[in-house]
Amino acid sequence: MATLEYRTAGESHGKSLIALVEGMPAGVAVDADLIDAELARRQGGYGRGGRMKIEKDAVTFLSGLRNGVTIGSPIAMQIDNRDHRIDEAPPVTRPRPGHADLAGSLKHVTTDCRETLERASARETAARVAAGALTRSLLGGFGIEVVGYVVRILDVAGEAPAGGTVDEIRAARDANEAYCCDAAAAKGMIAAIKKAKTDKDTLGGVVEVQVRGLPPGLGSCMRWQDKLDGRLMQAVGSIQAFKGVEIGLGFGAASRPGSAVHDEIDFDPSQRDAPSLGFTRRSNNTGGLEGGMTNGEPIVLRAAMKPISTLLQGLDSVNLATKQPERSDYERSDVCAVPAASVVAENVVAFEIAREFVAKFGGDTLTEVRAAYDSYLSAARQL
Repeated sequence: MATLEYRTAGESHGKSLIALVEGMPAGVAVDADLIDAELARRQGGYGRGGRMKIEKDAVTFLSGLRNGVTIGSPIAMQIDNRDHRIDEAPPVTRPRPGHADLAGSLKHVTTDCRETLERASARETAARVAAGALTRSLLGGFGIEVVGYVVRILDVAGEAPAGGTVDEIRAARDANEAYCCDAAAAKGMIAAIKKAKTDKDTLGGVVEVQVRGLPPGLGSCMRWQDKLDGRLMQAVGSIQAFKGVEIGLGFGAASRPGSAVHDEIDFDPSQRDAPSLGFTRRSNNTGGLEGGMTNGEPIVLRAAMKPISTLLQGLDSVNLATKQPERSDYERSDVCAVPAASVVAENVVAFEIAREFVAKFGGDTLTEVRAAYDSYLSAARQL
């Protein structure tokens, strides 16, 4: 059985984007509508630019399925680009501060930033969303749910409903274009984005992802490479324009004494059938992870996205061809992509959870995965 992994290919204005997923057990009924719905959510959100009015993202399966069910072979998914003009697109010689333009041009020894920006573009995240959304057909069968939303744009902050179910959180989030669960905060976020557009500026913010229904023991403390918190931070931190990731209290834990940080443990035999297996916590400051492993509490992760690097007003830069000072080039872009980024974060988290789930319970078929999962829970409940 292969490890669950994925790779992406494609450029912003190339023919298409490709997600190649390897290691999915055979026998998983794939919800293609869910994948397309997640792709559509990624295209939405207040603050998006003109590109998203051109594209209509939907996945085409090229391999790995038979009658909508996985067969154990690599799964190739394709998302076509309607705006396919990479060969005709003009060179970009005035790098945008904050973008990959200059670093990539120096790396590849060229004065044309397009060689870098076509792949560095956040358009690539459509393929990552497809890969993550695919794994939710596996996770959902075991009661594991993932939900992401916006908690801050600029200085406007909101929170998820306290103690809300995943369905309640999704309903509140989907009720506005800011993808924020707090309706009042969402209005303030949209107003801030409108002002930024008038000012020819861009905005960043903070997104949050929760994972519910997880059994304890996913991840490992044996090798640093296998610590689930590290893998989650890498996956989310690698999303374009993300600059900070925290789990649970995160940086807030550094300003409290240990007695106000660590989640004290109780045992409730009536909760034996819950994900915690009866070992309950009085708080969840650790965000569901201890020692690189899930502990039965929900995972709570937040990530900070910087403002988009392409500004209508431009920023001071240098023309790589002449070495003379000029304003940076403009590539069609968004004013604020934080709502869309919350969709990306949600789905890359889903993939990492699925990866660890398969690592612990994996088999060649869903039947074997189910048997291993049930056997583990039965043994753990005897503790």
